[in-house]
Amino acid sequence: MSSDAADQQAQGPTVHCDDQPEGAEKVVLDHLRAQLPDNAVIIHGQRLTTPDADVEIDFLILWPGIGIIVLEVKGGQVRVQDGRWSTSGSPLRRSPLEQAMAGKYAFLDWIRPRMSMRPGRTVHMACLPYTNTSRWDDLPDAPRTHIVGQQDLDGLAAAMSTVLRTSMQREDPPSPAAVALVVKQLRQTHAAIENARSAAIELEDRANRFTQEQEKLLSVLRYQTRAELSGGPGSGKTHLALIKARQLAADGQRVALMCYSRGLGRYFELMTAQWPQAERPAFIGLFHDLPLSWGAERAGDDDPHFWEVELPTRMRALAAERDRAELFDAIVVDEGQDFSNLWWEAVLSCLRDPDAGVLYVFTDERQRIFDRDGDAPIEMNPFHLGENLRNAQTVAEAFGWLSDEPQIVRNPGGEPVEQIDVPFDAAQDAADDAVERLLESGEWQPEDIALLTTYSRHPEQRQIVETEGYEVYWDGFFSASQVFYGHVLGFKGLERAVVVFCINGFRDPERAREMLYVGMSRARSKLVLVGDMAKIQELTAVAEEP
Repeated sequence: MSSDAADQQAQGPTVHCDDQPEGAEKVVLDHLRAQLPDNAVIIHGQRLTTPDADVEIDFLILWPGIGIIVLEVKGGQVRVQDGRWSTSGSPLRRSPLEQAMAGKYAFLDWIRPRMSMRPGRTVHMACLPYTNTSRWDDLPDAPRTHIVGQQDLDGLAAAMSTVLRTSMQREDPPSPAAVALVVKQLRQTHAAIENARSAAIELEDRANRFTQEQEKLLSVLRYQTRAELSGGPGSGKTHLALIKARQLAADGQRVALMCYSRGLGRYFELMTAQWPQAERPAFIGLFHDLPLSWGAERAGDDDPHFWEVELPTRMRALAAERDRAELFDAIVVDEGQDFSNLWWEAVLSCLRDPDAGVLYVFTDERQRIFDRDGDAPIEMNPFHLGENLRNAQTVAEAFGWLSDEPQIVRNPGGEPVEQIDVPFDAAQDAADDAVERLLESGEWQPEDIALLTTYSRHPEQRQIVETEGYEVYWDGFFSASQVFYGHVLGFKGLERAVVVFCINGFRDPERAREMLYVGMSRARSKLVLVGDMAKIQELTAVAEEP
C-alpha cells in the first residue's frame, strides 16, 4: 500500500506513506498501526526544506490530545561505545536521537510561521526494532525513556504517551483541528518538494535539446562578469538564472539568487534544495528578505513606501555595516524588470566589489507591470533570447501581438484559444464556470489548471492567504494537487498547462497591455480568456498611444 488514498481505507490511524516501508521501518509502522487510536495520523518519510536544513523524518506521529512525536528508526544491531554510535558495525555520524532532535526542530521551525495556532507539545524519540536495549543505561545524549528497543515494541505507543505526558514543555497537546491543519500543510509541501525534485532531474536531462541550445549562451558568457539576458515568455530565463547561480556557487563564489515575486522565490528555494550543498547559493529568495535576514525591522504589508524606499535604503546601510565575508561575490537576479533604480543601488551594495563583482540579470521589458522604473546597472546591450520553448503555438500566437519582438515558437500545435465575452464584473463567475467545465470534460485534472485574475483576487486565494499564510498558499501551487487561484502580478515566471485568465478589471488601465501579456503567456497548452473583449481592445489600444 503506497498511496495516501489507499492507506486511509485501512482501520486504525490514518497513514500517509508515499513509498512502502521496508525492514526496520515496516516493523515500526506495523506496531504503530496496531497500537495508535483511529484519530492519530502517521506520516512516513516526511521531507522538510527550510533555509537552515533539509531533513527527512522517518515517522511523524500526530496524536490529538496527546502530542506530536518525531521518531527516528535505526535498523541493525545498534551499539554505543565510548560515546560513538554504530549499527551492525558501521559507524553512525549522529546518534538516532540527535537525528530525531534535528528533525523536530526543523519541523517546528517550518510549521510555526504557517499556523495561527500552536502545533502542540512535540518530542523526539528513537526506535531500534532489532536491538535489545533492556540493559542500556542512560547516556548523556540518550535518556532511556526516549529510546524504544526490540523488547519494548509492544508498548511503543505507551512509551510515546509517557514521554509526552511527562515532558517539561508548557505546550498543550494538539487539538484535532491543529492536527488537520498540520497534515494539510505538510502533505502539500511534501508534494511540492517531490515535484521540485522531478523538475530538477528534468532540467539536468541532457536529452532536452532546446534547453541545451539556450545553455550554450551561458558558455559563451562564462568569462563575462556582467550580463543582462532578455527574452519573452517561455524563453528559458528562469532556467538559465538557476544554472548560472549554480555554476557560480560550484566555482567557489558566494552567490545570491534573488527575485521579487513570492511564488518565484519559493520555486528557487525548492529547486536549489535538490542541489549538493557546495553548489547552492548562500542566499536564495526575495530581494526584500535579504535586509530582513540582516536584522532590518519589518513594517506592515500595506505600507508601500516601506517596501519601495525605506527597506532598500536600509539594505544599503546594513550592507555597509556587514563583514565582507557576509557580502557576495556574485548576484543573479531573475525578473529584473521588477527592480527600481533604488533597488539596483541596494543590490550593488551587497557585492564585495560593487564595481567589478559578478551580476547577471534576466529580464523581459514587456513584463514591466509594476509601477516602478529601473534599469539594470549593466553597460552592454542585453543578450536576446528569441525562442519560445514553453508555450504551444496557439497560445504564443494569442499574445504575440502584445510583444514588440516576435519569437520563434518551438512547440507547434496546441488547443484553440477560447474567448468568453462577459463584462468585467461578471468575469469571475464565468471563469469559475469555465474551470468546472474543463474538469467535467475529463481532459484536464485540477493540478493542470490555474485561474488568474487582473483586479480583485479570487475568494479562494484570499481565504487561503488570510487563514494559512503565503507559504502554505505557494506550496499548494507547487504540490500540483488542486486548481490554483492566483493574481497575474504574483504569477510571473510560473506556468500551468491550462490558464483560465479572468480579466475582471484593471487598477491601472495604462498597464493593461503588460498585464494581459503576462497572464496570457502563463499557459503552456490551453488558454481561456474571460472578460469584456471590446473593452480589452480599447484599453490596449490606449496603452499603445505615445
